[in-house]
Amino acid sequence: MFRQPAFGIALSTLVFASGLMTAPIPGNSSTEPTTPNQPLLIPLSQAATLTTSFETTALEKSVFEEINRYRIANKLPQLTLNANITQQARIHSQNMANGQVPFSHQGFEQRVKAIPLRYNDASENVAVNQGYSDPASEAITGWLKSPGHLQNIQGNFDHTGIGVATNSQGEVYLTQIFIRTR
Repeated sequence: MFRQPAFGIALSTLVFASGLMTAPIPGNSSTEPTTPNQPLLIPLSQAATLTTSFETTALEKSVFEEINRYRIANKLPQLTLNANITQQARIHSQNMANGQVPFSHQGFEQRVKAIPLRYNDASENVAVNQGYSDPASEAITGWLKSPGHLQNIQGNFDHTGIGVATNSQGEVYLTQIFIRTR
């Protein structure tokens, strides 16, 4: 269960849930997600200032570009950004930001089934942070240090979608869905 730290609002936090991998199911587009580990809470910096509004599409673009730079540097093929995947990632981030669902991978199977693509595999990374001037880079830094998230970033995927949402408390929720199409 995700718990907010007992520090003052000036403390910046980065929280991310373990990467979620799914097993391919031959012959259709449904998958069964594995059970994700508990979210990991990491207090990172007391010097950052609280920021409550961001241009979410710019953050999405930043995540996309930074993940592809990482993949290219590691001799992995670039991911193609897909509007349908992005739409599902945005909905999930918004639902977490407004409290409709907990910070989690809850509903992952339904998100992937709603994407009109035939696929062999899918996974998801999520993060929430607060108080950073560049929340996208903070999320990616955390993902790259986490074995489960890194496995998703380095995975045999060809398409992705990123969704970012914020709330009035200054929390920034990020969802990245990875898909390997058939």
